[in-house]
Amino acid sequence: MKISSKEITLVALFAGLTAIGAFVSIPLGDVPITLQTLFVILSGLILGPKLAALSQIIYVILGLIGIPIFANFTGGPQSVLKPSFGFLIGFIFAAFIVGKIANTGEKINKKRILAAAFAGTIVIYLFGLPYMAFILNKIMAKNLPTSVILKTGCIIFLPGDALKTVISSLTAIKVLPKINKVHSH
Repeated sequence: MKISSKEITLVALFAGLTAIGAFVSIPLGDVPITLQTLFVILSGLILGPKLAALSQIIYVILGLIGIPIFANFTGGPQSVLKPSFGFLIGFIFAAFIVGKIANTGEKINKKRILAAAFAGTIVIYLFGLPYMAFILNKIMAKNLPTSVILKTGCIIFLPGDALKTVISSLTAIKVLPKINKVHSH
């Protein structure tokens, strides 16, 4: 995969935006509310599958090597033992899936962009919730029922995630024509 200097800049930009999104954090138990998912979804909508996934891989690696760019200014390899780490893994796959659905090479389609954004949100939960359950119940031995995991790791976040999905979709719908115009010149 050959990457242009413009693409490297955009990948770095979205890795940085995801880190900034982590700093806008409201603690809520084991998983804080952040703006990270807004930028994860937006990366897929704007960058396409491979570059979006790359931006999130870079974000996660930078956090794992110790740069405090995860929520609550944390980082380091010990982050893999936090209940919220599965959501970070989900960011990589969500960015790819969103990019795959939204960037079909066709004309910009608002419904497809919104569907891609919602699919990305679902992918984040598909990685985050089982990981959260594993860490809380097997590693921390809390023995929480699935209903508590769903409530604390999903249900309370749904309104905010729906809003972030809509905002990222509307942003992409406004930005993509400008990006495509630049590409066509």
